[in-house]
Amino acid sequence: MHPNAWYSRFAKAAARFCGRPRVFILALLVILVWIVTGPIFQYSDTWQLVINTGTTIVTFLMVFLIQNTQNRDTEAIQIKLDELIRATKGAHNALLDLEELEEETLEVFRQRYLGLARSARRELGEGFKDTDTPEA
Repeated sequence: MHPNAWYSRFAKAAARFCGRPRVFILALLVILVWIVTGPIFQYSDTWQLVINTGTTIVTFLMVFLIQNTQNRDTEAIQIKLDELIRATKGAHNALLDLEELEEETLEVFRQRYLGLARSARRELGEGFKDTDTPEA
């Protein structure tokens, strides 16, 4: 087992747990309790510091958990897309793993496909179908 597998499992479980409506309602209740206790604590600096510190800590930690989950999901989607390209007869294998290319190289591919899209729209406007597979 990979040494960081525990973190991935934890991040996945935490993201799943924190994304539930009950957790949102709990967070909302914490805010409401804090608001209601304002007059009791005379809106003191400590009263304000409690919510500021609490929300800052939770936000700081959640950023890392969400980023981990997002990175894993993005990589899985990219692998699935790469497999679709690989398995599709006539697909351009040069499009595999595009996310790893430099910005300038990506722009070259993007311009090619923008040109294909413009051409397809023009032909569609002229009454042709846009369902063929033109060369990139």
